[in-house]
Amino acid sequence: MIERTPCVYILANRYNGAMYVGVTSNLIGRVLQHREGRFDGHTKKYGILRLVHFEIADTMDAAITREKQLKRWRREWKRNLIEAHNPMWNDLAVGFGLPSLPVALDRTADPGTRPG
Repeated sequence: MIERTPCVYILANRYNGAMYVGVTSNLIGRVLQHREGRFDGHTKKYGILRLVHFEIADTMDAAITREKQLKRWRREWKRNLIEAHNPMWNDLAVGFGLPSLPVALDRTADPGTRPG
């Protein structure tokens, strides 16, 4: 049962976009809280709502330790971690029954260019 399992998770707003690393014992509930905008700050400001990676831990202490480790990682390392298991940066929350978010991930766009 994923609802009451210690997890560390990564949310993103789009492919290779803004990311957030967090920890919870209720992954689905926490993702819903982010989607509903219940937390002021980084995730709300940048629309970071897409679950792109999560890891289940044996204990909450282990999940917190892993969260701290991932928060210290370079952006490139986090991107590689995500892409090792989710190369298209799909919203993994859909697999838990949450509605899909609007498609905002364009892997074909050159990250160095902007439209217009």
